[in-house]
Amino acid sequence: MGIYLKYAYAAMKKARYEILPDDGTFYAEIPGFDGIYANSDTLESCRDELEEVLEEWILLRVRLNLPLPVADGIGMSIM
Repeated sequence: MGIYLKYAYAAMKKARYEILPDDGTFYAEIPGFDGIYANSDTLESCRDELEEVLEEWILLRVRLNLPLPVADGIGMSIM
């Protein structure tokens, strides 16, 4: 498994999920990863959406040469 996949997997393991009382939808976020959140009707689709948002967030931060947080001891640096 490459470093990117290990990093993304470690980040997803940090995800926190909850059911919103207002409408019964699922909300997820990854603590320490500002701006990474998702909201959907099912837990599975919420997780899929969160994973997609994480991927896009990582790519954007790499493109803008911004630092990435360490996830489960795994860090990624931009060279």
